[in-house]
Amino acid sequence: MATKERNYGFTLLEAMIALVIVSVGMTAVYTQLNRYVISTAYLEEKTLASWIASNQLTLMSTALQWPSIGTTQGEEEFARRLWIWRAEVAVTPIENLRRVDISVSLANKPELEIHTMSALLEPPPPPNFPPVDWSSVGNAEGFSFSRDGAGGNTDNETASGDADTRGMGDSG
Repeated sequence: MATKERNYGFTLLEAMIALVIVSVGMTAVYTQLNRYVISTAYLEEKTLASWIASNQLTLMSTALQWPSIGTTQGEEEFARRLWIWRAEVAVTPIENLRRVDISVSLANKPELEIHTMSALLEPPPPPNFPPVDWSSVGNAEGFSFSRDGAGGNTDNETASGDADTRGMGDSG
């Protein structure tokens, strides 16, 4: 009697098909990781450029003189990169407002604007205008801040914390 020997395992064709399927899957994973790295780098540049534009707008809005109408540009080193910003100041139909458009790009790619920010600026205060004492804001009578961050009194407490009995049957 002849016994038939049975082989267990994969044929060469089955192994090659499995390798093709794995390689297609790995290519898809590699492509997605590459897209992730590219988008992360782009978002980092976009965030840094928005900070530069925001800083320039803040400098313009806090300056002692109104920015002149026209285009201004400058360079700034930020996050170990050299950036170029360009500000265009224009008049608006409202007399006491000027529109500012700031665009930011990397110095090695000045033609590629990474971020643009716009704002309306009002004129600076007059020379003898008293500065605002921000430490007194929020400390009006009847309202206080505590060290733990909770602020304000209830409607029936005074600034000293005593119960306010006005309107509760008092005639005086």
